[in-house]
Amino acid sequence: MRFLPLLLTALTATAALAAPVEFTVEAPATGTKFSRSDAAGKYVAVHFLLKTECPVCLRHTREHFKRAGELPDVVPVFLKPDSADEIRAWLGKLGDEAAKQPVIYRDPDATLARRLQIPDGYAFHGETVHYPALVLLNASGEEVFRYVGKNNGDRFGFDQLAAKLAELKAAAAPKP
Repeated sequence: MRFLPLLLTALTATAALAAPVEFTVEAPATGTKFSRSDAAGKYVAVHFLLKTECPVCLRHTREHFKRAGELPDVVPVFLKPDSADEIRAWLGKLGDEAAKQPVIYRDPDATLARRLQIPDGYAFHGETVHYPALVLLNASGEEVFRYVGKNNGDRFGFDQLAAKLAELKAAAAPKP
C-alpha cells in the first residue's frame, strides 16, 4: 500500500507526457496561422530554430522545406523566437527569394519552447536563447520523439527525420 502514491504519481506523469500537444502559431509575414489540430491525421515536426540571422537555421530550414514532399504525412512547422518585425525584416532582405522560403512562424518569447521544456541557456549572438530542437508529434498530437541540439550546428537533419519516422511507423505497425 505504501507504493500506491508512487505508482499514481508515475501514472500521472506518464499520462501527462502522452497528452496531445495543442498550439497555434502565426507567421508574421503573411498572417497565416497554424494550429496543431489543422494537421489531424499527420505527424507534425516542430523545429525550434534560433534567431533569424542564423545561417545554420536557414540551411536546416531550406533542407527540410525542399524535401518535405518525401514525407507527405509530416507537416513541418518552423518556429523562431524573434519579434514579428525581425522576421519581416529578415524576409525583406531575401527579396524575390522570400516567396520560395518555408513559412516561418513566431514563437513569441519562446512560449511554446518553454511549454515543451526545450532547454534554454544557449548563448547566441549576445543573447541567451533556447537550444535548437525538433519535437515530433504523432497523428494524435502526442509527442513521440524529440532531439535537442548541443550547439548551433547540432541539428536533426532531414535524412535522420525520415529514418526516425520509418522506425516509429514500424514499431506502431500491427504485428502479424
